[in-house]
Amino acid sequence: MNTQQTTDLRLADLTTLRIGGPADKLVEVTTEAELVDAVRTADAAKEPVLLLSGGSNVVIGDEGFRGTVVKIATKGVKVDADACSGAMIHLQAGEDWDAVVQRAIAEEWVGLESMSGIPGLTGSTPVQNVGAYGHEVSESIASVRVWDRVDNELRTIFAADCGFAYRTSRFKADPSRYVVLEVAFQLKLGNLSAPIEYAELARVLDVEPGARAPMTAVREAVLGLRGSKGMVLDAEDHDTWSAGSFFTNPLLDATADVPAGAPQWPQPDGRVKTSAAWLIEHAGISKGFAIGNAAVSSKHTLALTNQGNATAKELLALAAHVRAQVQHAFSITLVNEPVLVNCSL
Repeated sequence: MNTQQTTDLRLADLTTLRIGGPADKLVEVTTEAELVDAVRTADAAKEPVLLLSGGSNVVIGDEGFRGTVVKIATKGVKVDADACSGAMIHLQAGEDWDAVVQRAIAEEWVGLESMSGIPGLTGSTPVQNVGAYGHEVSESIASVRVWDRVDNELRTIFAADCGFAYRTSRFKADPSRYVVLEVAFQLKLGNLSAPIEYAELARVLDVEPGARAPMTAVREAVLGLRGSKGMVLDAEDHDTWSAGSFFTNPLLDATADVPAGAPQWPQPDGRVKTSAAWLIEHAGISKGFAIGNAAVSSKHTLALTNQGNATAKELLALAAHVRAQVQHAFSITLVNEPVLVNCSL
């Protein structure tokens, strides 16, 4: 375990947005025991704790974080696979997510391929119920092993009790309680993907929605689509200096609530999902629109980017402007997807 006490550390250096002020203390943990110990020690001292995973879904304020930042770098993969039951994969929270997806495709573990290219670490995926191109991790998660900071104990929470919904979970709903240590995935075996449910991806693959395709082809197509939208990290391209999609797609009560012409996707609970990107564009926000050094990506209106020296204040002013324009045009309030730390929208 590596502990650094300094106000010279810029949390910006640990995030994909490259925004964020200093921290009082940084503790980097490489084992599950170190992770539990670091959080338990800070809790006992009544120090605020910020768990920092890959830094890809967070906006940290310009004043930084007054407390202990625990940077998760735990590693470990355990695999139990056979032809009958498929593959049960136990992944430590610090495993790189895209490396996991690459291995799943190579090993012919089916179900993660459409989530290729998503930055960050595995431990964050159940918190946000990460998803892309028609699939979410909740479809494949069997259980999540956590440290319960309230009950002061290790727990295994099975998928049915994780409270998974669109871009949320019980872990996101109660962020100060659970520390994700390990995620277990139950995956089928094969070289064909899960059904292609996303129309744009189906078009690129030249298959009908609901069909399957070689997982290698799905990964290549997804990376191509993500790259065209500035959603693949590139240190030389400021349009990729973002937190991914800044707003979630709104869930509306009924089809009648969807603006005329907007995409709509009926949900199992009777609600209808529509496109935040469509709302932003049709509210008059153009790609490249900027406030200071923060700008809407020139490739995709859902990405709010740091064009080199943006502050959290500038980025959140841009987000607030986008949200206000959509609210004015459609009476729909966009909800931010990234976690806001020591700042607000």
